[in-house]
Formats: sequence, structure tokens, C-alpha cells
Amino acid sequence: MAFITAYWGLDVMIVLMTLIITVHFYMAHKFNYWKKRNVLHALPISILGNFKDCLLLKKSPGYLLKDFYDQGKGMPYIGFYILNKPSLMVRDRELIKNILIKDFDYFIDRFATPSTTDRLAYSSLFFIKDAAWKILRTKLSPTFSSGKLKKMFELMLECGDNLDTYLESIKLEDKNIELDVKDLSSKFFMDIVGTTAYGLNVNSLNNPDNEFPKYGKQIFKISVLHSIEFFAIFFLPSLVYFINAELFNKKVTVFLRNVFWHTITQRIKSGKKRNDLIDALIELKGKIYRDQDSEKEFTFDGDDLLAQAAIFFIAGYETSSTTVTFTLYELARHPEVQNRLRKEILNALDETDGKITYDMVTKSLPYLDMVVSEILRMYPPLPFLDRITKETYKVPNSDLVLEKGTPIFISLLGVHYDPEYYPTPDKFDPERFTEENKRNRPSCVYLPFGAGPRMCIGFRMGLLQSKLGIIVILRKYEVEPCKKTLIPMVIESASSSTTPLGGTMHLNIRRINNNAN
Repeated sequence: MAFITAYWGLDVMIVLMTLIITVHFYMAHKFNYWKKRNVLHALPISILGNFKDCLLLKKSPGYLLKDFYDQGKGMPYIGFYILNKPSLMVRDRELIKNILIKDFDYFIDRFATPSTTDRLAYSSLFFIKDAAWKILRTKLSPTFSSGKLKKMFELMLECGDNLDTYLESIKLEDKNIELDVKDLSSKFFMDIVGTTAYGLNVNSLNNPDNEFPKYGKQIFKISVLHSIEFFAIFFLPSLVYFINAELFNKKVTVFLRNVFWHTITQRIKSGKKRNDLIDALIELKGKIYRDQDSEKEFTFDGDDLLAQAAIFFIAGYETSSTTVTFTLYELARHPEVQNRLRKEILNALDETDGKITYDMVTKSLPYLDMVVSEILRMYPPLPFLDRITKETYKVPNSDLVLEKGTPIFISLLGVHYDPEYYPTPDKFDPERFTEENKRNRPSCVYLPFGAGPRMCIGFRMGLLQSKLGIIVILRKYEVEPCKKTLIPMVIESASSSTTPLGGTMHLNIRRINNNAN
């Protein structure tokens, strides 16, 4: 005999219907959150909230957030739901400025949170919280000063020579050869990170058996599992522990740990200084630091140190390789821009007797800066910023009060493609970034590296190494579309970062006659 009726099958149906109705009313109650506060919000769909397409891997989260931004046209913000979690998309540039800069203390932490078991991610500068973040940021910032970068640049040039050697080896004279420029640029920037963060001569381009590319690719491998893990870390941190979402899997962790501690040990033993990240981490090692506001004490040692080198490894190579990949793609599609940029590069090299110098890259190539700036507008590597309210926050010039723990998002794609700030935003146009146009543009509408105290600590290095890669390639070679080139561009829907479909970018490349340019 069944519990409710005389039939088990009927009992199961009754229980299921009761459960469905209960969940429906619970979610309906949760989905009234923004309506009760008179906030325009995207209409949620059942228990999935507004993220059905992302959970089904049909749309990249960055482009879904852009959709919310566009839906909120004319409004300072728009609400949405991550499953049943009320979240806010901020549109108004003054409010963006408040969150990132003026009222930063209310929004010091990111909403994104990796699992505590993934120590290399959880303890890294990108994810670490509150007082520990402030201490770590203060201690690591000098590593990326202009003076330190100028010294690092000599190490980068060696990697540039390796890239040149590789391109010479594939005999590009008078013929087109199809290359995956995403793979090419990824290896180049792995080499740079290997030497600047780990003190190693990686040379992955000319050494196919090197392990750095092998483990680097594992982190950003396009797969259903990786997509779910990244999505959980950035949008569902409450579930991260239960599904064991990791940025660094065990094999990658073991590899980085072995390389890191071998380098640290050798550096301490030799007493040698390279003015790189390893030197900064040695200074941090084992010392006790006190936060004056909270009076908490922190000691950075073990995996707390390794975490900084690990996050620098993935951020240093992936963001720059993405930038160079999309730069070469747009230059291939716009040969007039490519030719003008090459002419500027060759003229600058004439002034330095063919030598690439730090000052040349940072001061003598304004059009290169314009091109890269436009690429970062169109293809920001991480297409959104996330924060969480540390305390209850009254939104200025509004009746809205944000509760503690409310996720806040800023869509870089939304802002960067807003025709109010960038007319015909889908058009690739480096002229947007002339000095005059930059002066006339309002603040906080160009945010590829964020803004305020939590702005990307390595943005100067990212720009420097990206420009170096472009110079090394364009001074001798030209790129153009091939049969596999995606026109128009298709962004990988299974990735939380801005990545071309499949994580590859095929272009034709061939050597040019410099005298003809």
C-alpha cells in the first residue's frame, strides 16, 4: 500500500507536483526582489533565472551581460538573477566611478570566488579578499613600476628574438603559410612569463617538448567541464566547493609548484637579483604584516607565494595572447591600417638603427597605441568586472539601497559598444583613440583593465609585451585572412573570457619586402 493513495505511481506524481509547485512559488517570490524595489530587471526564466543560455553553453557570459546592459538603455542600472540570486548590472558611468573608485571601500572584493581547496587561485591577488588583498597589492605593486619594467624589457627582447627565429625557420619567403596565430602568440607570451616570473629560458616556440605550453593550455582548454568550473567561480561561488571547481587542476598545480620552489631556492642560494616577480615574492616570504584598519596579521608563505606566480602565469600569457590574436585578425581584415602601422614601426626602427628599445615601444609609436587601444575596446580579455557589496550601500541620487552581499557587475562590452560613447561601435577604428578623442571622451567608459585601486596590477606589462609581439611580427611579415578565418568573428560561447571560436585563429602570414612599405 502506498503512503498517500492506494497506488505508488500516483503517490510519486503527487509528490513531484507538490515539489514543482513549491519550487515555483519559492522562485516566484525570489524573482520579485527587483520589482519590489522598482528596479528595471531582465525577466527570469524558471529556476535558471536569466542564465539559461550560459548554463546550456549557448552564449558567453560576457555577451549575456552585454544583453542586460543593452536592455537597460536610459537607466542607471538593471537587475537580473543568477539562478535565484538577485544581481545588479551598473550602466551609469558616474555610478561605475563610485563603485570602482570613490566608494571603493564598499566594493573592495570580487564576487568571483574559487574553491578554498584550490589554493593557487584562492590566495592569488586576483581573488584574495579584503585586508589580505590590500597588503598584498601594496607589496607587489612596485614589481610593475616603469623602472622595473624597463629592466624586464631586456628579458622580453630575448623572447622576441626567439619569436623571430621561429618565424625565420618556417621559410615564409614569397608565399603564404597558414598559421594559428593564437597558438603562436600564446607560446610567445608563455616564454615572456617564464623568464619574468620564473627566471627560466622557456623558448616554447623552438622547443616543442617544453612543458609550459602543455600545462598552460590545460587551464584554458575549451570543454564542457572547464566551462562549468569557470562559470561557477565567476557567477555561482556558493556552489564552487560542492562541485570542486578549480582554476588550477592537480597536474598544473604540481608542475607550477615544482618550477616555482626550484626557482626560489636557487635564487635565494645565489643571491642574484633580476628585478622580477620572484624577487618581490622572496621579500614577502615569511614576514608578518599587519593591516592597520582591521588590525589583522598576515604571513605570506608556501602556497600564498606560489599563488601570485601562478595567477601571473595565466594572466600574463592569456590576456596578451588574446590581444595580439585579435590585433592580427583586424589588421588582416584592414590592410590599410596594417600598412600604416608597419610604416610607423619601420620608421621608428630606422631611428634606433633597427633595435627595438623600451622608449621606442612606449613613446615613439602612437598609432600602435591607438590600434591596441581599439582592440581592447572591441575585445576586452575579461569582458566584465564583478564586485560584491561589503556593507549596505545607498546608491547616490536614488532610493535604491543595496544589501550587503549583493553581486555587482559592469559590462565592459556594454560600455565599450555603447553608441553614446563610441559611434558605429562595431567598426574597427583606431582613430577613436587620438589624443583629442581621448580627451573629449568621459571617464569610466573605457575599462579594459578596470579602474581604481583594484585595477589590473600588470596592465603596463601587458601593454608592453603585446606591443613587442606586434612589432616583431609586423616589421618583417604581413597577415591576411585565409579560408579558415572567421569573418565575421565568432566568440566562443563556452568561455567566460573573450576567445575566438574553438580557441584558435587561423591567418595567412608571409614575409614582405620592407622596401615596398
